[in-house]
This record gives sequence, C-alpha cells and structure tokens, in this order.
Amino acid sequence: MSVLSLLATAAPTAPINPIGVVEEAARAVPGIDGGLSGALNILLLLTVLSLAPGLLIMCTCFVRMVVVLSLLRQALGTQSLPPTQVITGLALFLTFVVMAPTFGRMYDEGVRPYLDGTQTDQLVAWNDAKEPLREFMFAQLEATGNWSSLYAILEYRGVDVSDPSRLSRADVDMLTLVPAYMLSELRTAFLIGFRIYLPFLVIDMVISSLLISMGMLMLPPVLVSMPFKLLLFVLVDGWQLVTTSLMTGFVQPGAPAGATPFG
Repeated sequence: MSVLSLLATAAPTAPINPIGVVEEAARAVPGIDGGLSGALNILLLLTVLSLAPGLLIMCTCFVRMVVVLSLLRQALGTQSLPPTQVITGLALFLTFVVMAPTFGRMYDEGVRPYLDGTQTDQLVAWNDAKEPLREFMFAQLEATGNWSSLYAILEYRGVDVSDPSRLSRADVDMLTLVPAYMLSELRTAFLIGFRIYLPFLVIDMVISSLLISMGMLMLPPVLVSMPFKLLLFVLVDGWQLVTTSLMTGFVQPGAPAGATPFG
C-alpha cells in the first residue's frame, strides 16, 4: 500500500500516525523493502533524504553558481538586493540546467535498471549511477587545472603523488574526489568574483577621487557610485552575461573516465 492510498483510505476524523506514514513511504521506495524491519526502513529513507541536499551542493556546480552570484551582489553594493532566496533559487535552477545531462545519464545507467529489476545488485547500481557524476567532477578539474587540491588530499591519505602519471582516475574514490572538487570550485568561483569586482572597484575609486577633489568628504562614495554601477550593469545586460558565462564555463564530459590518467 502506497502513502497516497493510505491517506485516501483513512477516515476523515481518524488521526494519522506520522510514523506509520513514513514507514509506508519507506516500503513504497523500490529496493528499500528488502527484508529489513520498519524502523531500519525509516532510518534508511530519512538518511537518504537528509544527504540529498548535501550531495546536490557538494557534487554539482551549485557551489560555483551561488558564490559568484553572491560576490556579484556585493560588488554592486546593493546590500541585500537581490534577496538571498532569489540568489539561491537562481543558482539552484542554473544547476539543474547544467547538470541535466549528467542527471539523465545517472538515471539511465544506474537508477532505471535497478527500478526495472534488470539490475538487482545495489552496489553495482550505485557504481553505475555515480560514474557520470565522477566524470563531471573530473571534467571540471581538467578544465580548471586545479589538480593540486586532489594531490593534497591524496597525499594526506598516504597515496604517493610524486609521479601522477602512474595514477588513474579509477584510483580516486569519492571520499577524495568530492572535497577536491569543492576546493577547486571555490577557487574558480573566487577568481571569477575577482574579475567581476574589478570594473565596480574602478567606478568606486573614480567617484571617491572626484568627491575628495571637490571637498565633499562627508558624502559617502558608495551612495554616489551605486547608481553608476547599476547603470553600467544594466547597459551590458549583466545578469544574462554572468549567468551565460557561468553555464558555458562548465565542461560536459565527453568520454568515460574509468582509467583515464590525470591531466
């Protein structure tokens, strides 16, 4: 019995047991009801649901998107405009657009065979589903050239990185790849933010110099420079320019990266 049927058959005045609803939801998920008890099913389902937002942040392009957009807001000097919810929502939907091919491959290669019953081994299904995501992260490391973060984590874990040509991507597990990818994305995002800051910093410096030369020391330069920064940003269609550059800056993997050597 699914959750919807459970709620539909329940009496209007009968109280709903939340634990029972969660247990029915856990049993309705394919592959979870594998002879485990109801408590373990609930624990497994809640664990997956709690880890999903973290995986979305750590293993996708969301980090670069939200950091760059936040730095852009600070460069404009508009304080809390656009609101944080707007920045996060825009970064989230841009992430879905960029990650759509990768998510599609993950579903086709790992999730769909498991749901259809053609692949009954959960470990094999997990490996097949995560491989496109690994290829995406390796593609970004290759494009940005930030292999130093990966080498640092490998060296900390006791792997000899003196000769990277002897290593392959298959030797890097997710525990090493995910933090290395996040460090690479943070570095790239701050480099992009620095380039975005420069033209607005020039405007602030010019306005500040003009105010000082005119003896208007009590007038805040930010108050005068903000309209000029907004005008410049609107004239160049800044939002579309920044978001398009962000989306095109991500490289879509074109070849399997199972045993490909490091770049």
